[in-house]
Amino acid sequence: MTQENQPATIQYDDFAKVQLRIATIIHAEPVEKSKKLMRLQLDLGDEKRQILAGIKEHYAADQLLGKQIVVVANLAPREVIRGEVSNGMLLAASDATGKLCIISPSSEIAAGSVVR
Repeated sequence: MTQENQPATIQYDDFAKVQLRIATIIHAEPVEKSKKLMRLQLDLGDEKRQILAGIKEHYAADQLLGKQIVVVANLAPREVIRGEVSNGMLLAASDATGKLCIISPSSEIAAGSVVR
């Protein structure tokens, strides 16, 4: 990463505001007329919610069913496309080739568990 595109340094208190939780994907489907978006229904233990994620080019819906993922649970809802609202964000990594990998726990854990 070059110096001009380095992300800004944040204080610990800023990072502490982010609530990362484990979610289980209970339904996944491609968003029609979108090249990248997948609509995911999540179980967060104490609630169900929908997020939209730009992972359609990397994962098929059937690959995602039952998968546990790490999500930013306290992100403000955001209208992403044509009235579709996303209520969180999943964490994923991508490399220089464009390969994308969703961040998941190494073993199954209760939905809603806090990532520390």
